[in-house]
Amino acid sequence: MPRSLALRPVARTLAALAFAGISTWAVAHGDVTPQAVDTSSLPQLGADWLPDNPYRGNDKAVAIGSSAYNQNCARCHGLEAISGGIAPDLRKLDNDCSSAKDTRRKTACVREIDDYYSGSVRRGKVRNGAVYMPPFEGILSQEAVWSIKAYLETRREKPL
Repeated sequence: MPRSLALRPVARTLAALAFAGISTWAVAHGDVTPQAVDTSSLPQLGADWLPDNPYRGNDKAVAIGSSAYNQNCARCHGLEAISGGIAPDLRKLDNDCSSAKDTRRKTACVREIDDYYSGSVRRGKVRNGAVYMPPFEGILSQEAVWSIKAYLETRREKPL
């Protein structure tokens, strides 16, 4: 028997094992369907997206955001916002703002990060046609998005 024919069963077995490993990983990754977030106890924000997080420092929003983060973000960004390497570590999201000494600059920096954050969550992240983060606009309400940001601000690596 030619050598190439003898290797085919081995190659098929390796391919099957590799596929089984990939499908097992996909199942182990968990349910990636976005989960609803009950924000009825928070002040409603309306249809127009706000430029700044209106729930900053709001304990109720932080609690809702913690739950919403764990249901919708943790599978990629890590439990308690500590990344395991799949996606960015969101505790570092506004690290650049912590070094600003001038209050005006710090406020402007935080506002810029709020805009970047809400845009990223709403539109997702796509590079070269590959989806790195799905868009959540129309899935998560403005209240849910800002409550998650309020939670993330309690997890900052470098507090403001």
